[in-house]
Amino acid sequence: MRLALSQLNPLVGDVAGNTTAIHEAYRAGVAAGARVVVTGELALTGYPPEDLVLKPAFVDAVGDALRDLAAQVGDVPLVAGFVERLPEERSPSWRPVASEATTYPALGNAAAVLRDGRVEGVYRKRRLPNYGVFDEARYFRAGTGCLTFEVDGIRLGVTICEDLWGEGGPVQDTVAEGARVVLNLNASPYSRGKRAERERWAGHHARAGGVWLVWLNQVGGQDEVVFDGDSLVMGPDGTVRARGAQFAGDLVVVDVLDASGPGPTDPPRLGPVAEVYAALVLGTRDYVRKNGFDGVLVGVSGGVDSALTTAVAVDALGADAVTAVAMPSPHTSPESSRDVKELIRALGCRGMELPIEAVMRAFDAALSEPFQGTEAGVAEENLQSRIRGTLLMALSNKFGQLVLATGNKSESAVGYATLYGDMAGGYAPIKDVPKTLVYELCRHRNEAGPAIPPAVIHKAPTAELRPGQLDTDALPDYATLDPVLELYVEQDRPVGEIVAAGYDERTVREVARLVDRAEYKRRQAPPGIKITARAFGKDRRLPITQAWSG
Repeated sequence: MRLALSQLNPLVGDVAGNTTAIHEAYRAGVAAGARVVVTGELALTGYPPEDLVLKPAFVDAVGDALRDLAAQVGDVPLVAGFVERLPEERSPSWRPVASEATTYPALGNAAAVLRDGRVEGVYRKRRLPNYGVFDEARYFRAGTGCLTFEVDGIRLGVTICEDLWGEGGPVQDTVAEGARVVLNLNASPYSRGKRAERERWAGHHARAGGVWLVWLNQVGGQDEVVFDGDSLVMGPDGTVRARGAQFAGDLVVVDVLDASGPGPTDPPRLGPVAEVYAALVLGTRDYVRKNGFDGVLVGVSGGVDSALTTAVAVDALGADAVTAVAMPSPHTSPESSRDVKELIRALGCRGMELPIEAVMRAFDAALSEPFQGTEAGVAEENLQSRIRGTLLMALSNKFGQLVLATGNKSESAVGYATLYGDMAGGYAPIKDVPKTLVYELCRHRNEAGPAIPPAVIHKAPTAELRPGQLDTDALPDYATLDPVLELYVEQDRPVGEIVAAGYDERTVREVARLVDRAEYKRRQAPPGIKITARAFGKDRRLPITQAWSG
């Protein structure tokens, strides 16, 4: 049996556009000889649709689109993900209520089998994730049954994403109903190392059931998350028989249940650093393009973070769509100014220089009376950052380009960033990238050709807001800081356990204090691309006002 797996990049809310893309993929799959064409989780709506599904008109539009799509399907079945309005008796016991007069439909995260012009069957996702970036219990009612259908005498079953994760459950129940091929439709966001866990569960269920397991993922950026595609088909022995592209759309045509067919096609995957870079590029491209911006502005300092952000933007959007804005102060070193010029030249993007010394003097004059008799310090240093943020936002307002903030995860974690200064911007591509990984990504990018000046990578990190300033004046060395942050932020390890793991107690307690007190800053930060197992934002939701210090 030949299957066509359509690895699509939907736009959330674009029901008409997504429907057209699904139909085009169906036609391509049929033309390739497929006997079944499969699309991803909630392919009609895009994922995650969030509170759009609480709008009755939106759910109505999805239902209409599903029926229109079914009318265009012939005897080759199409499996498509959609939001299903459930009969009222299936209504969950809890619904968000905006007012006493507001009612919301009961909904299912569903997949339909379309054939011969009609909706032949519907499967409702049974395991609803409600952790990390997922809020499915807020919107959906869990399904209870299985769905199988027959093609050419072969029985196939449908499951959705989380149904695969864990022992037994929906996949094995579907096998018990006679399925020889289990289709698992996904909208599974990328994070580092996640592929191994996906393959572990896919292989487990394929071997346990003695079935072919199809794991189909969507692709593309959606706000903070990136879907990496990387779909796969596993044989009953757990061997990967075919894969989809990483971080790109694809139509994977594969023959299953045929021992005489071609052997496994398992092309090499991107390495651990290369896949992070690809995620940053795709996430940036889709955020900018899907939100209708023609170009971006990046404040460049001669430092490694702004250099990496600029390189990602150029690779995502093209050099002509990127303007690198240098805003030197009296504290900017000649080396940094040189490195900025070399970066712009190597990447071929547009460059602009706006010196800020005169603006600094104007601020000093305006604040001279209230600041009289005080020592110059952090307030004056942060003014430089805020001047730069104001200039960038003024350019954005004037020319309609999106400002990309350049802060990394290490700085965001400990609050080593200036509100309304270097945190200003509409999107933060490296927001979830630890500082030590920033350096690895720069070296990786340079393997493809000169981009980031070597001097930028090798210089000691500094904000250059005062003479001789270094990041280590205020923070531990990043080689120490990043592992402590991973334990405290991503793994939720208590201070005592981190100290027991071999880290200096004073350092650990100070890092924990900085992380906790910087929550109010992070709430005001622009969205950025999730690449770690636990990013700031939806992944990690802590109160700003709280007294736990453990």
